[in-house]
Amino acid sequence: MTKTIKNIVVLFVFQVVTLNLAAINTDSLINSANKLYNQGLYDSALMDYQTLLDNNIESGELYYNMGNAYYKNNDIASAILYYEKARKLLPNDDDVNYNLNIANSMIVDKIDKVPQLFYYQWWNYFTNLFSGNLWTIISLVTFAILVSFIGLFILSKTRRSRKILFYLSAFFLLITISSASLAYHNYKQIVNHDEAIVFTSSITAKSSPTQNSVDLFVIHEGTKVKVIDKINNWIEIKIQNGSTGWLPSNSVKEI
Repeated sequence: MTKTIKNIVVLFVFQVVTLNLAAINTDSLINSANKLYNQGLYDSALMDYQTLLDNNIESGELYYNMGNAYYKNNDIASAILYYEKARKLLPNDDDVNYNLNIANSMIVDKIDKVPQLFYYQWWNYFTNLFSGNLWTIISLVTFAILVSFIGLFILSKTRRSRKILFYLSAFFLLITISSASLAYHNYKQIVNHDEAIVFTSSITAKSSPTQNSVDLFVIHEGTKVKVIDKINNWIEIKIQNGSTGWLPSNSVKEI
């Protein structure tokens, strides 16, 4: 028994030391990448940033820094890709949105966006108002308040107090459902890869997933598209004006 406990303690200490070393290595790599970026060594900085990604280190700030490095290297399509990745995690960050708009102004395609219905605009606004984690916390807090009001409703003796508690419970039920839905939608926005950036200088969208099908329209490097279907080595895409077509899957990179 003593030997077993000793082995468990040794294993625990080893895991703690390993985690600490990994944290130190990550911090060192981040500092190194940022230092290289500040020195104008953007290719070297990007190698360090990519190493962080390869080690499953992901953050809006990391994607933002990568977008800046690609922008400084005049690789606008890659800059847009990583700014878009950053915006998924930091939807309300002014620097991310500003730099993304600057990069988008430098691409060839200027596609008019189909206006969204007002309730879609409101839903997206509230989804991005807070992070998914914060919306989850709000839903848990309001659920706890809801349960409390339901308990008070059951114990209440007077008609007036039961009526007030009923409406309060209904209100917090609505808030709980809404905040949970917003948290889920925020999470789906992050994990879904249904948008992509074109990485071919100029490419023609086809009417079907074959090379000899009818040409529909031409789009250029850096344009953002929505991926709506995949067949073999082809993807069906939709651009912001609502037009759809098929592209080879290797002509885009998913956000």
